[in-house]
Amino acid sequence: MEERIKTYDEFYKFYLGEHSNKTCRLLHVIGTTIVLALLVTAIYHQMPKLLLLIPVAGYGFAWIGHFFFEKNKPATFKYPLWSLQSDFKMYFDIVSGKISLDASKDKNI
Repeated sequence: MEERIKTYDEFYKFYLGEHSNKTCRLLHVIGTTIVLALLVTAIYHQMPKLLLLIPVAGYGFAWIGHFFFEKNKPATFKYPLWSLQSDFKMYFDIVSGKISLDASKDKNI
């Protein structure tokens, strides 16, 4: 039986390892940017139906990255909440320059 990860810090390190491919990370950034744009647009223009597109944009780009570039199974299937939290953390870490799209350039986190 596979041991489950017990802490979020431990999970985030695992999560980054599962996102070591540059194209996969880029697709996550694109998907998360679209998710945030859809959320803001839906609220600003009072168009709640746009919220239905959020999972399609977020998971669509991410899963393409995993299945075709990273060639692994998304962490969402085993750790859904930590995975969602980590997607946003990775997104903000990338756009702020804390980590790179190129995982080989990441400093120890």
